[in-house]
Amino acid sequence: MSDQAPLYPVSRRHLEAITDEIGIIQHARGPLPDLTHGYCTDDVARALLVDLLHAPELGWAEVAPSAWRAIRFLESAFADDNGRIRNFRGRAGEWLSGPSSEDAHGRAMLALGEAVGVVADDRFRNLAASLFERGLPGVAQLSFMRPQAAALIGCDAALRNGLDGGTEAAYQRLAATLWQAVESGTRPGHWPWPEPQLTYENGLIPRALIIAGHRLGDPAMVRRGLDLLDWLVDVETSAAGHLSVVGNAGWWTRDGVRARFDQQPIEATALLLAAETAFELTGDEDHRSTMERCYGWFLGRNDRDKVIALPERGACYDGLTPSGVNRNQGAESCLMWLIALERIRRLRLTSDARICDAGPVQLPL
Repeated sequence: MSDQAPLYPVSRRHLEAITDEIGIIQHARGPLPDLTHGYCTDDVARALLVDLLHAPELGWAEVAPSAWRAIRFLESAFADDNGRIRNFRGRAGEWLSGPSSEDAHGRAMLALGEAVGVVADDRFRNLAASLFERGLPGVAQLSFMRPQAAALIGCDAALRNGLDGGTEAAYQRLAATLWQAVESGTRPGHWPWPEPQLTYENGLIPRALIIAGHRLGDPAMVRRGLDLLDWLVDVETSAAGHLSVVGNAGWWTRDGVRARFDQQPIEATALLLAAETAFELTGDEDHRSTMERCYGWFLGRNDRDKVIALPERGACYDGLTPSGVNRNQGAESCLMWLIALERIRRLRLTSDARICDAGPVQLPL
């Protein structure tokens, strides 16, 4: 494609700048880490996924210190034997009181499921498997679609990486629960989304449906996932053809007015990952084009023609605002850029991608 946005070498400069001996720091003021709000499991789990993506290119030895720091953080996040994972740590590393976060639990299970596949380090792989199994009881307590979807993708990765035990049973329960939530939340008419409001990381739900439906041999589940993805792509593509994701300054309520800003990197990357899963399953070039459109959003193909990623540092601004960019460069935004870059790098290197005709979807990261 002649209009592809350029690729860039891996840069972990910003990732390292906002990480200390405990883990990646949630927030930043401009490019500088801001320890006011400490650390969160959500971002540490995403950082582990980035390490796993970087390992094939940089080598395990290069990313191992970061990956070990992340998995030790996740190990510490287990509060007790109830299988639930804590989210927030203060600036000194102390765990903060409060209810467990479902999102944090789902994202941690996704990262741990992928980490089970690390072949270069037996100790790391064994610890990931042990922690994943420890988190399975908490999966049954998840009540919201996004953490259910993340945990489902994590179970798929764990099964693909050879972990059995209670993983298959948890997978079956999660798939049934997510499917029921999608079915019961869908209303006939112009609004096919299974929630009354379109909010954040929306691509996670259709991605999980496609992955689960494929593994379980359920064409209805796959079809619903593809349909929801097609609708998201349609409503989040501008008339000019670039990505224009729903903004978090009000979101978009059914029969309400859609928020145009502040657009966030997590939505672009979630949509890219969902399109990747759909492309791997169907071979439909429209999904490849969606991936490229999502990647282009980071590099100026957006509603303000502003470059959001800072590739030479591996950094990313925190969002697109009415006046330009939010110049803070926090953990979530940085990680979303790094994930998007590596998935597009793989897409372009795998020029002979074929329709997947057997086995589970191979690209859950």
